[in-house]
Amino acid sequence: MENPIVLTLDAGGTNMSFMAMQNKNFLCPPVLKETVSDNLDRCLDLIVEGFQDLIDMLEGPPAAISFAFPGPADYSRGIIGDLFNIPCFKGGVALGPFLENEFKLPVFINNDGDLFTYGEFMAGFLSDLNDEIEKNNSRSNYKSLFGITLGTGFGGGLVINGELITGENSASSEIWLMRHFQNNKLYVEEGVSIRSIQNDYCRYSGNQSVLSPQEIYNIAIGSKTGHQKAAYKAFENIGINIGEALANVITLLDCPIVIGGGISGAADIIIPSIIKHLSGKIQSFQGEKIPRIIPSIYNYDQASDRCKFLEKSFQRVKIPRLETEVIYENHKKIPIGVSRLGTNKATAIGAYYYALKALKKS
Repeated sequence: MENPIVLTLDAGGTNMSFMAMQNKNFLCPPVLKETVSDNLDRCLDLIVEGFQDLIDMLEGPPAAISFAFPGPADYSRGIIGDLFNIPCFKGGVALGPFLENEFKLPVFINNDGDLFTYGEFMAGFLSDLNDEIEKNNSRSNYKSLFGITLGTGFGGGLVINGELITGENSASSEIWLMRHFQNNKLYVEEGVSIRSIQNDYCRYSGNQSVLSPQEIYNIAIGSKTGHQKAAYKAFENIGINIGEALANVITLLDCPIVIGGGISGAADIIIPSIIKHLSGKIQSFQGEKIPRIIPSIYNYDQASDRCKFLEKSFQRVKIPRLETEVIYENHKKIPIGVSRLGTNKATAIGAYYYALKALKKS
């Protein structure tokens, strides 16, 4: 089917937003429904109503339903497990098969971090990055991408050579469960989330008022009255903990990093903190210091860093005992930058492309 229509859903504990896409474009305004989290029948009715409302507005029939839904889940089978923010799913709910039966359409469900990263790979950060590389002939194109989302939690996703990597148990890229760098008794999400910003600001400032991350950010950049050093430190701490988590990611995967989610609006503080940590040292028993990661890391959204990143990395070397030369890429580089699409749109586009690929295989 050429240019199929795909129905998508952005599911949260508070609201659900239903959208229809074709050729990466939204076909109609989103349909918004307030999430029913304590009654399974009502929640399922709401989901059916949302998709049906979309269908009623469309001029043509949809080819598939594809969307992100919170986990834990067996995404390959469309089964959602015990959800913290939607407790009526306790015990496991076969949401995918239920919707397939209701609408007689193929249904694909994935993790939001996975679909965010896939959207940025297909039509956002990585495609923009490779376009610039080709324009400048500065190095080989990148073929993989790791994405993180910063907000209520700390999510992750991975695409390698164009394939979304979901893992054998639908549990890959669970970066939130890495160890907190500053307090190794904690998992890292406790240091990379809305609550960590609020807790750190209260701790450093002595002000026990609960402020929003936006308010704390405004204090950090001097546009709101408050304890500026405490606010700045709260965001720097996030960068330190992300930095250590990404050090492990980069060591294993060696690929660019894209950042999304609400807290990514403070990237001007967070990314320099990440890069400072990644540019640090670790050491041996003998005290020998070595770089924390092998590649150099660049803030792709900062003009001076982007220029350095786009400098040519090629040189020519001779093959021993021959006159022939080959190209040698002598500078290992990893760029990090903020979502080009916005988190919600990237996730929807990721869901769209995932459905297209799955439909072609079927």
